[in-house]
Amino acid sequence: MKVKYSRDVDILSLELDTALTISHAEQVGQTIVHLSPDNQPVLIEILQAREFVSSLVDAVMQPDDAAVPSME
Repeated sequence: MKVKYSRDVDILSLELDTALTISHAEQVGQTIVHLSPDNQPVLIEILQAREFVSSLVDAVMQPDDAAVPSME
């Protein structure tokens, strides 16, 4: 897996499988998943990455019984 951050557009990219080709993508909230022809995830892009990472760190630092905030 390759991880890349593009500061100028604030996008975090997670390249899962370089052997697969991308045929289409689906977006849910601030996440875009690029899929192969047989719907295998190839690339995940997280828009507004600074906000996402900040929410992720906050969630990790919460006690186990605390509610985890939504990332949408």
